[in-house]
Amino acid sequence: WWRLPRLWGTITPYPMQEICTKTEALANGILQGAGFDLRASAVESEQGCLLSIDGPDNGLLLNQGGELLDALQQILNQAFGRDLPKGQRIVCDADNFRAAREAELRAMAQHAARQVRSTSSSFVFGPMDSNERRVIHLTLAEESDLHTESIGEGNARRLRVSLKVSASSS
Repeated sequence: WWRLPRLWGTITPYPMQEICTKTEALANGILQGAGFDLRASAVESEQGCLLSIDGPDNGLLLNQGGELLDALQQILNQAFGRDLPKGQRIVCDADNFRAAREAELRAMAQHAARQVRSTSSSFVFGPMDSNERRVIHLTLAEESDLHTESIGEGNARRLRVSLKVSASSS
């Protein structure tokens, strides 16, 4: 699973293409083993490894807000996540579900930013998984007047957007 690099003598991860190939094989094994009529194909992306899943049973993965899609992604990240370079991850998508959800989350982040600025009150999103919170954190990261933070524990973890306290008002 690990290769020794030429420099520094530390352990390095496999090349991304190799991880994507292994991810695709495991995903297809799980999907076929579960009896789903689906096929996964992996490609390298800016985020790491993007696994596109397609077939007549896509709807099964997307029921309940994509719970099965999330579960498959979690399994694959547990299996291969430690082999990925820092900041990279395995992302599973079906019928462009993730891209549509990301666009929705970015729009929600911008709405929250407008509301916080107009009311000077914090905005707290409902419970979200870490991937969804991450999209909002990254969307608002460049907003110099806003602060985002995750609050709560476990499945009840939420994200709060608030105005930054300026040094001059202290």
